Amino acid sequence: MNKAELIDAVQQRLGAGASKAAAERAVDAVLHAVGHGLKRDREVQLVGFGAFAVATRAARRGYNPHTRRPMKIRAMKTIRFKAGLDLKELL
Repeated sequence: MNKAELIDAVQQRLGAGASKAAAERAVDAVLHAVGHGLKRDREVQLVGFGAFAVATRAARRGYNPHTRRPMKIRAMKTIRFKAGLDLKELL
């Protein structure tokens, strides 16, 4: 499912009175809030759905696939997701 399909699903879930523009604003608002929450609190928990958390990957050594020479890969921040029970039960 891509963003356009998600917007369509949200519009259907909201009912006949909801416009596609309103559904898109709702999806954008949720995505913005999750991003802002990760930046501010480093974790966003949605009970039943799951938890997003900021994690730090340590620096490591890797290999350039073209030259096969060793190279340093810098430390970086990444986002981890752990699914909640309700989401796991859907699968």
